[in-house]
Amino acid sequence: MSFTDEESSVLQHTTQPKMESFLFTCELSSKVPFYTFQGDEEEDLEHFLELRTICLGVGAKEESNVVEVMAINHLGKKISVPIANLHIKCLPMVSLGEFELKAPVTLRLKAGTGPVSVSGLHLIVSQNEDSDLSEEEEEEEEEEEDVEEEELPAVKPAKKKKKNQ
Repeated sequence: MSFTDEESSVLQHTTQPKMESFLFTCELSSKVPFYTFQGDEEEDLEHFLELRTICLGVGAKEESNVVEVMAINHLGKKISVPIANLHIKCLPMVSLGEFELKAPVTLRLKAGTGPVSVSGLHLIVSQNEDSDLSEEEEEEEEEEEDVEEEELPAVKPAKKKKKNQ
């Protein structure tokens, strides 16, 4: 089976996922040693937690504060991984870059009394089929496709000049 140009152009118009991001923060301490991040249970939404920084808060003691993350791996098993070992004298803050985890995720203060602030982004990815394009933008896209589909005139070879003898 082969696709015609029309069929392939239709297949190219699959909807792109829509992503929104919101600021995320939580504080871990001996009073509140863990925080569980969960998204809504809507079918067409996926929730991610993108961790950026972990830092000691005001009043942190001179001790090691170990933060671990518990999440589900690619095999569907729950795993725990330490991601920061902070100390007020030598390492009060860690930058994690864009450490992205799919919900549900639990952050836990495994050792120390804190306070430890964890910050990052709450990402929501939607597979919604509603297009964000306005009607005008859709018409412009269709016009561009029509222009692309028009055939160009055949190319004629250049005429060679004859040498005068």
